[in-house]
Amino acid sequence: QEQLVESGGGLVQAGGSLRLSCVSSGRTFSSRAMGWFRQVPGKERDFVATVSGVDGSKYYADSVKGRFTISRDNTKNAVYLQMNLLKPEDTAVYYCAARTQGFSASTSNAYAVWGQGTQVIVSS
Repeated sequence: QEQLVESGGGLVQAGGSLRLSCVSSGRTFSSRAMGWFRQVPGKERDFVATVSGVDGSKYYADSVKGRFTISRDNTKNAVYLQMNLLKPEDTAVYYCAARTQGFSASTSNAYAVWGQGTQVIVSS
């Protein structure tokens, strides 16, 4: 069964940067859409960014547009989330997720496989 393993979370000051990584053990990674979501305690899991497995197109939540960049390296079965100009409200557990098809989606129920999450804390 496919596994997604995230890394790169941590504690950073407001205005700083972090780069999250997610590596998939799946064999059809390159043709599948990948996404990043985040969740704070007591709230729903929110969409952050997604990258298509069809044409590499990228979509972002309005709250992170211009600050975060999603990318993928199909040779490494990896997807990344570069987070710049971090704000305290970006504090959350960040999850990597994989669809079973190539088209992007921004809803969590469209994703079949999830990582364990990595904590990001942004101090003010």
